[in-house]
Amino acid sequence: MKKGYFTAGAFALSVLLLAGCGGQNAQKETESAALPEETAETSQTTETQDYPDEAYLSYLDVDDYVDIAREDYMGVEVTLEAPHVSDEQVENGIQNALQSNPDRTEITDRAAKEGDLTDISYVGKKDGTAFDGGSADNYELELGSGRFIEGFEDGIIGMKPGETKDLNLTFPETYSNAELAGADVVFTVTLNKIYELSTSKLDDSFVKKLDIENVETVDQYRQYLYDRYMEDAQQQYQTELENTVMDAIYDKAVFKAEAPEMKARYHDRIVNGNYSYLSTMAAMYGTDLETLLGSSWVEYVAANEEQIQASADNAAKQILLVQKIAENEGLTVTQEEIDADMEQQAGIYGYESADAFKEAMGGELRGYDESLVMQKVVDFLVKNAKVTQTEPEPETQAETETETETAAR
Repeated sequence: MKKGYFTAGAFALSVLLLAGCGGQNAQKETESAALPEETAETSQTTETQDYPDEAYLSYLDVDDYVDIAREDYMGVEVTLEAPHVSDEQVENGIQNALQSNPDRTEITDRAAKEGDLTDISYVGKKDGTAFDGGSADNYELELGSGRFIEGFEDGIIGMKPGETKDLNLTFPETYSNAELAGADVVFTVTLNKIYELSTSKLDDSFVKKLDIENVETVDQYRQYLYDRYMEDAQQQYQTELENTVMDAIYDKAVFKAEAPEMKARYHDRIVNGNYSYLSTMAAMYGTDLETLLGSSWVEYVAANEEQIQASADNAAKQILLVQKIAENEGLTVTQEEIDADMEQQAGIYGYESADAFKEAMGGELRGYDESLVMQKVVDFLVKNAKVTQTEPEPETQAETETETETAAR
């Protein structure tokens, strides 16, 4: 059974937990109060819990929990498919870019209709007073995109350039701003311009519009896409290599006892991490968490409790196994390495300082070194692994059509 490399799974979720603890860049701010991108449920934070010493690696004697022979982890043999990029991937990326960056033609002789790109200015008022975040000038909105609250885009359909109109609307009951949730408001909207969108043509002129540094021709753009996809493929390969090595070693370990306190701690980390991640996803899609899940959060956790427990058990076992190998090989993490990593993570997640990052971590500071031990040991194991690369199998038409590629920006 494939266990899944712990750092790429549960530890990644511990990073997501930080997004729910006050990271300034953890969740994109709404561009306007007219957009229902945040809800009361997504703005909740999870409480920090205190755990006994036995929940942390530094307080445990790993010899009581796991054993593994050196020959079972040194030079482990694994086989993986070499990283690659197909011509179909590049072509799909080009088509995605063409669709995401359509040509626009200004329309002056008809009213706005669904599918048009509009340039609008608006002011939102509640009880006759403009509210924060409810106004914008020269805002571009594609009608039918669903980016604004119900009724806003429909109200613009039928308007002509230069026309101003009052839209009487109601915010969703689940809207994050309590003062606006369920409130009746009036948006005074002016339609400045209408653009008709059409699929762009791939030529040097289109490539220049993408404004990519040192990319001005179609050939350069194809190479740019290839390089981007190859970088992604190499990152995926590295993750899969680490996963595969860890899975092979995990299967050879002898686990002598459970660490229930540590398992409970990782259970909560997984739950909290999933909460932060799914809440952010709901906000990105302009909905609330309950709608995204099709159930309440409590119901969702209950329905997945068996899997969460299994993941927590796996997480606890893997970190104990890693510590055993670290002790065997004399691999340690210094306080300087911990401080440097905290400084780096604080910058990545938008904290003002490492101290602010530490405050957000709360009780998890006690186990901060665990992820660093994990990565140091995995790097050591991968370096000493015997890796055989295979050539990729030719992709079928059906496979390439279902791939989701990223636009070239």
